[in-house]
Amino acid sequence: GTGVFHSEYNKNPDKPINLLQLWVMPNIQNAAPRYDQKSIRELKKNNVLYQVLSPDQNDDGMWIHQDAWFHMGDFDQITEVKYNLRKNGNGVYVFVIEGSFEIGEHKLDKRDALGIWDADAFTVKAQPDSKILLVEVPMGF
Repeated sequence: GTGVFHSEYNKNPDKPINLLQLWVMPNIQNAAPRYDQKSIRELKKNNVLYQVLSPDQNDDGMWIHQDAWFHMGDFDQITEVKYNLRKNGNGVYVFVIEGSFEIGEHKLDKRDALGIWDADAFTVKAQPDSKILLVEVPMGF
């Protein structure tokens, strides 16, 4: 991009906030700056991984100038879902928003994270009342 930065913060010091801020560097220089936000309610589907961001303007969710895909999952029952990486050479940052998940031999609870690379796919096992974020991004610059 052109070097524009944006940051979120808690405007009310009397009320605690849980915030996860992620930065993704664009894959092109001098792109026109832009800011976007979208209600998850428009995209949300229960017991599956649903896309919230991609490099394609015509996909579900928002888009960015990077070979990156963000997916969320809201689970109200025990569910196993397979995630197939979209691009060779990418890795996935897994972040548990709420509840518990198993990925391979790893058990993850609220606000736990896991990095996955050198994989084409992996399976996520969700427990009831759980939410997760998958952030697929290039591993090299």
